[in-house]
Order: sequence, then C-alpha cells, then structure tokens
Amino acid sequence: MIVVSDSSPLITLARAQQLNLLREFYGQITIPDEVHSEVIIAGAGLPGAEEVRTASWIQVQVTPVPHTGVKAACTGLGAGERSAIYLALAVKADIILIDEQRARRAAKSTGLMVAGSISILERGAQLKKVADLRSAYQSLLDQGIRFDQKLLEDSLAKLGLAKLKP
Repeated sequence: MIVVSDSSPLITLARAQQLNLLREFYGQITIPDEVHSEVIIAGAGLPGAEEVRTASWIQVQVTPVPHTGVKAACTGLGAGERSAIYLALAVKADIILIDEQRARRAAKSTGLMVAGSISILERGAQLKKVADLRSAYQSLLDQGIRFDQKLLEDSLAKLGLAKLKP
C-alpha cells in the first residue's frame, strides 16, 4: 500500500503520542520534501519534529512537477498540502493523509482517497491501540490543534463514547 502524508497528520499524531499508528496501519509513509522541511527543519524543536526525523519508516521523495489541471485544483493551498497531493498522484498512492478541509476537497477532486488524523485515531481506538480516544482529542485541543468540535463529537458518538468537556 502506498500512503503519502501532509504535515498535519504527522504533527497531530505525534502530539497525541500515536505516530506509531501510521507504521502499524500502513507500514511505510512517503512524504514530499516540502513536508519534511515543514516538520523537521522549520519545526525543529516542536512536537513531531524529532519523532518524524527518527522514523525509519517515513521516506522522503522529491515532489514531481504536476500537470496544469492538478495545479489548478491546488490553487490556494499551502506548499506542504500541494506537494503531498502532487506526490500522491505521481506515485499513484492508495491514500493521502491530510487534515485541512480545503486540501481534502482538492485531493478528492483529483481522485485521491483521503484520510486524516481523526480517522486514524478512531481506527486506533476501535483496535484498542488508543486507550482513551476522548482524552486524546481533549489533549490535542488543549495543545492548540484546531479541529472542528462537531467532527470530534461525531467521532466520539460513532464509537459510543462520552462527549468532550464543555
């Protein structure tokens, strides 16, 4: 399975102490060089940087030049999001990991299958690899990770878990 990731799922899962779920679920993750720079170089000293730098199962690839239609679909996205979409298309990825809603729409418009941090954490909870999903979500919110509260509440409800603290 070929999986490409943007920076936000890497950082979010590292902050939740659950980066290892990606290795367990997918084996290897590929990231474009722009995402590597965002997380490891620009993000040096921040949560996720060291975890990603030392993860031998995360491979870095140079971002290919996309065709015009893909460039148009990615207009207005950040460099990491654009490059992740470009790379996912070039390597014919089975899935792209991306959180930001606009970037998710752009990826889907190019035919990519999309997953994000919430779905990874949900799957981890279902498989009993995430002991307390509610606490994981609350911790991410407390750390400043911006998720739509309704998405988190819906995720918890789907698994029969209590709501987040008001």
